[in-house]
Amino acid sequence: MRFSLLLACLSLVLMASTCTSSDPRRGNSRLLLLERTWLHAHEEDQGDLRVYRPNTYAFPPSRGRTGFAFEHNGLFTQYDIAPTDGLEGHRGQWKALTENQLSITLDDHSEPDYQLEIVTLEPDLLKVRRTQ
Repeated sequence: MRFSLLLACLSLVLMASTCTSSDPRRGNSRLLLLERTWLHAHEEDQGDLRVYRPNTYAFPPSRGRTGFAFEHNGLFTQYDIAPTDGLEGHRGQWKALTENQLSITLDDHSEPDYQLEIVTLEPDLLKVRRTQ
């Protein structure tokens, strides 16, 4: 009886240790900071780095701000300025390729797939470099 209980426990431990996830978000609380709506703080851009702030940030006046929303289930919405000066959302998916590299795909293919390199990620600041 003892031996079979020990064997069962050992089997569970071994099975759990072999389970890995290909999703870099798992166990990475840093990437959980992405899960919100970010708007472009174009006044703060630095060269090819684009700066984003949470949509609750007190932005200076602007004629419009683009941005995006990351959801925990991989859903993504890219916000562009609409012809009527409002925001137009394009749904898609995001996937963490690494801790600092994201892949973005838009469902309507309004633009080609692209990647975002995370340079800085803090609760109130996101700096990214966009690549194709």
